[in-house]
This record gives sequence, structure tokens and C-alpha cells, in this order.
Amino acid sequence: MEVLPQFEDPFEFYATLGFWVIAFIQFFWLIFFYLRLAIHKEIAKGYTPNVTVIIAARNEEDNLFELLPSILTQDYPEYEVIVVNHQSVDDSSHILKALQREYKHLKVIELERNKHLAHGKKLPLTVAIKGAKYEHLLFTDADCKPKSKNWIRLMCGQFTHKKQLILGYAPYLKKKGFTNRFIRLDTAMIGMNYLSFAKAGVPYMGVGRNLAYTKSLFHENSGFKSHYALQSGDDDLFVQEAAKNRNYGICVDPESFCYSEPKLTWKDWVKQKTRHYTTTSRYTLIKKLLLGIYPLTLILLYVSFIILLSNFSLNWLTLGTLGFILILKWVIFGVVFKRLKEQKFIPAILIWDIIYAIVMPVLYYTAEKSTQSKWK
Repeated sequence: MEVLPQFEDPFEFYATLGFWVIAFIQFFWLIFFYLRLAIHKEIAKGYTPNVTVIIAARNEEDNLFELLPSILTQDYPEYEVIVVNHQSVDDSSHILKALQREYKHLKVIELERNKHLAHGKKLPLTVAIKGAKYEHLLFTDADCKPKSKNWIRLMCGQFTHKKQLILGYAPYLKKKGFTNRFIRLDTAMIGMNYLSFAKAGVPYMGVGRNLAYTKSLFHENSGFKSHYALQSGDDDLFVQEAAKNRNYGICVDPESFCYSEPKLTWKDWVKQKTRHYTTTSRYTLIKKLLLGIYPLTLILLYVSFIILLSNFSLNWLTLGTLGFILILKWVIFGVVFKRLKEQKFIPAILIWDIIYAIVMPVLYYTAEKSTQSKWK
């Protein structure tokens, strides 16, 4: 095998050139986006503004009973918790009333059943924001449990006079089986993307299970008005509209993570993903391109390498380029996944990477992206 390509025929020239271009794009993505998250330093600012924690709940009696106390007993100087009980038909109201007797900083807003009210989260969130006592707002879901009693302190400690939007991370609990492993992989890859992109100045989403922003920012952007008709969008479309001029930050301290139970079957998870996909048509072209370039070039990288290999056009420079990209990716992804507490993926992260790059586009284009998907 030669050290350098010989370019004895046009095919070898263009195939090798294509491989190097694709390899450079992969290298650029690793350095410009993902490395930023790998080397991110969490700075404890010690800022403790008064905070309103907001939870929209619908038929969540079990979760409210088991998990809400972990939010009501946070180690934080001054905060209130608002739970909007949105048209529930279970015993959520009785549980919330019982908790109110024990926790005076719990405020409950009841939205009675009405056929004219939508089932999505945007209405209860808007109602809660209008009723919030404090300027700084922290959002999570009824089925989420903070990793520690310092959740509010860590998330809201990232607020500054300039930073009015904080993106947190919310993984799923570990269970047995391939479905759970793939769900956690999906969550970690999404987390790596939106947190890295935010660090690079291209914020495009957060997760409603762990997100914070100010009441002023919500009103300045007219709340969810531009996408109110969509079931989703309270955490990605709102972030795209509100995040500007570096008014946002991230929090990836493991003690700030909010964990929730994952779907148990592949079918249920696909339905959940389908609901999330309803907002992608609203993404700008540049954001769609940025999100699609990495998986596309990853697949093309391997395809072009196989073409060169099958045509005996390999050389040490090409082989070394691929090796360098893969080693660099394994190191950077490994650091990021360690930060996100998904270390078990690290040994085979390069394999998971290509599996994910193939499966997710297939799932996206074959899923029924129905806007009629309802919040349970």
C-alpha cells in the first residue's frame, strides 16, 4: 500500500478527494461543536434569585405523590412551586390538596375539564407563568425527579443580568433491554447536540423537563403565540425565538439533571418521537442543514472509505485520516457521554454513532408526523 494516493485514474482522484472533504467536515463538527461541550467548565456563580418552579400535570396522581416532594424539599432560600392540574380525571386534585397542607410554598391551579380547551402543555404553562410570583422560572414535568436537592440552586445559579435562558439536561432512567438503551442513546445524542450547538452560538432547543427562563423573556417573545396551535414547541420553538445575543447559558452539572421514566416499548417511544417531530417543519433551513450534515457526512465517510477499499485505492494517508477522525471522535464523545452520565456507551460509541446516524433519519421520514398527537 502506497503512502500517498497515486491518482492514476479520475475515479481514484475524485473518490479520494470526496473522502477527504467529508473527513474534514466531520473534523470541523467535532472541533467547532462537540469539543466545546467536552471542555465546558461549570461555574458556580452563587446567584440565588427567587424562583417559581412550574409543572403542568394531567392525570399524574402516582407521579405527584411519589416525585413532587423531591421538588418541594429543595435546598433553596426562596421559591414557590406551581402545579397546574390540567383537566385531570384521576385523584390528582386530592393528592395536591394534601401536599398543600404540608408544603405552604405549593400553589395549585385547577383547569377544569372543558371540550374547548386543548390538551397540550402550552395553556397550563402560560396560565402558570401569569400566576407566578417570581421573575425567574424553572420548568420540569410531573414524572421527573431531580438528581439532588441542589437542582434549583444549580440551574438558577446560571442566571445573570444578561443570561435569561438556561438549558438543562434531562436523561431517562436505566432499564433492561435494547429499547431502553436506544432511548438513552437518543437522549444523550440530542443532549450533546443542543448543548454543543448552544455553546457554539446556535441554540435550537432545550427540554421542557429541565429548562429555565425569566418571565420577562417569555412576555418579550409573546409566549407561545407563534406556534400555539402545535402540540409541541414549548421547549424548542420557544428557545429558537427567545435565545439571541448570547442571552442563554447551559447547565450540565450531574446534580442538576432531572430523571424520568422512559417508554417501555419501541412502539410507545416512536409515538413520543412522532409528537416531537411535529415542530421540525418550523425550523429554519440553516438549522435543518446543521442538524442533518453530521449524520449524512458520517454515513458518506464510511461509504467512501469502503469504495476506496473495494477498488484497491487505499493509501496510508487516507487510512491515517480515517483513524485520526475516529480516535478524535471517540475521545470527544467519550468525555461528553461521561459528563452526561452515560459511560456504558463509551467503549462502543463509534458503533452506536453509525447505528444512530442510520436509524434516526429512517425513523424521522417513516414516522407519521401527525399534528393530532395528544398529551396524555
